[in-house]
Amino acid sequence: MERKEALYYSELNDKYVKCELCGHNCKIPDTGLGVCKVRRNIDGKLYSLNYGKIIALMIDPIEKKPLYHFYPGSKTLSLAMQGCNFKCQFCQNSNISQIQDCEQISGDELLPDDIVKIAKAKNINIISYTYTEPTVFYEFMLETAMLAKNAGMKNVMVTNGFINDEPFKELLKVIDAFNVDLKSFRETTYENIIGGRLDLVLMSLEAIARSKSWLEITTLIIPGMNDTYEEKEDIANFISNMDKNIPWHISKFYPHYKMEGKGQETDFESLKEAYVIGVGTGLKYVYIGNVMDKNYTSTYCPTCKKEVIERIGYSVSVKQDNLDSLKGKCESCGANIDGKF
Repeated sequence: MERKEALYYSELNDKYVKCELCGHNCKIPDTGLGVCKVRRNIDGKLYSLNYGKIIALMIDPIEKKPLYHFYPGSKTLSLAMQGCNFKCQFCQNSNISQIQDCEQISGDELLPDDIVKIAKAKNINIISYTYTEPTVFYEFMLETAMLAKNAGMKNVMVTNGFINDEPFKELLKVIDAFNVDLKSFRETTYENIIGGRLDLVLMSLEAIARSKSWLEITTLIIPGMNDTYEEKEDIANFISNMDKNIPWHISKFYPHYKMEGKGQETDFESLKEAYVIGVGTGLKYVYIGNVMDKNYTSTYCPTCKKEVIERIGYSVSVKQDNLDSLKGKCESCGANIDGKF
């Protein structure tokens, strides 16, 4: 596969380039790499090293993203390329996201058109850019999403939200739904543990909320990092003030990567505390993830409080006489359920 010149960069003096894709705005010398380790300056031009190298390609339930209000019960073709623009010490997919040697970037070589053809062949109408950080395979994602959109398909981006405004505006034209990881509400945590900036993530969230795209937010609750009552309340208030219809997924943490053997998994009481806080701020849809408790994973009508969609793990079910719930309606009271159905 031919080298793919990157989008969103400018040429500087002495063969330096400035990558303008994400908030790092890396100034890269000739032969150098950006923070993501998958964008390289070659003779004064910036190239994407992971373009078309598919490290993961599989069929998932849409609930795995997690998206609970975006065509519930649907299947999605999920894909990823290696790399990330964050360095989270607790990374859940570090084996494919945290690049150590850019010369070892691997994956099956496919073009955007191949992805759309695979989805069509499997009768799947949603393509998800996920598992790693899709921002660092921006060119491939954008091209694929445009082709999918033209073919009448939907696009989903699961992201950390650390992307600059101009490239993000282009994505908002073709991405139908986002799940954004709001990892903390403390700038120091983003700077010292995650390797980014909170302000840009919040700007991305606000941009999605103003757009026509559907938004759901996930927060992995990590003991000792973001699990104080005050921080949970800050996150819930931010989401509620932005839009009370945005689903908030509170996720249980299991130690991985650099925290394996050091950190502890999230206590269920801490997750329930976040749940109560979220509901208390007026959020209509609050969920607890990485648990097998349908009381916290099912969808309830915000008007009459009746269960409209039952979830156990990633399995979705409704009663035969309540199929309207998969069309965004509560059969009991007729109220609308927010989302895309």
